[in-house]
Amino acid sequence: MTETSKTDRLPPAGANTKCGFVALIGAPNAGKSTLLNALVGSKVTIVSHKVQTTRALIRGIAVTEESQIIFVDTPGIFAPKRRLDRAMVTTAWSGAHEADLVGVMIDARKGIDEEAETLLERLADVKTRKILILNKIDVVPRDNLLALTKTANDKATFEATFMISALTGDGVADLRTWLGERMPLSPWLYPADQMSDAPMRQLAAEITREKLFERLHQELPYHSTVETESWKELRNGEIRIEQTIYVERESQRKIVIGKGGQTLRSIGEGARREITEIAETKVHLFLFVKVREGWGDDPERYRAMGLEFPKE
Repeated sequence: MTETSKTDRLPPAGANTKCGFVALIGAPNAGKSTLLNALVGSKVTIVSHKVQTTRALIRGIAVTEESQIIFVDTPGIFAPKRRLDRAMVTTAWSGAHEADLVGVMIDARKGIDEEAETLLERLADVKTRKILILNKIDVVPRDNLLALTKTANDKATFEATFMISALTGDGVADLRTWLGERMPLSPWLYPADQMSDAPMRQLAAEITREKLFERLHQELPYHSTVETESWKELRNGEIRIEQTIYVERESQRKIVIGKGGQTLRSIGEGARREITEIAETKVHLFLFVKVREGWGDDPERYRAMGLEFPKE
């Protein structure tokens, strides 16, 4: 696969097709990224045990019979403290307002905690049709799920409630079918086998960023980002990629590189394997680590991540 879709096949002209946008919103770590990947059937956004890893609106695309569903995985909605936090929260709510339908995701294990309570209260301002998605039902007793469903529906208006496990796939197919049936009549906006409108270089950067979080756990603050600087298709069909990991301080750069470059090699090996699966060809990945002080306050970096730069 190159940076464009593998084919340009679209439904026949005049076909009775449907197409629409579904925004997935919820608190950090509710499982939105895992659900998006399960709905689409491929990895299109990073999934991490660390909260707040989705920074931009990444679209995954699913097809169910005559319908094309374009999913928007928004950043988790939380109480913003930094400029980057405020940009992510603004982006999440804009995704909800602009979609054809909003899926409100709640971690069934946590129930209606403070974050979920704030989210449900603010839904009154969202005029878009909404459904409730209770995730992680495989680890919650049925009676608790029924009580949680009633509480959430008492606080906000939902067209339907779905109980799913994004991790095991339980209930995901039914959710996808239901959404497909309710998309508006419209020509498809993307080729039939395209899974995301994010260019491959962006997906590759997301994968490397995921491996960065997995490898370093609590050692590296969220003030880090990955950019794909070069993407070159070689004559033999293989791909050569150069990426730069940007951090804010020299001490962070040393953490990412690790003793003898061991940490950076581990991150690169994990990322290369996953990028190879998506690109469907051999990948040569070269990682560099650079210090860029104050990148969290640089408007250009926000635009590169698909976020609007907050002025304050």
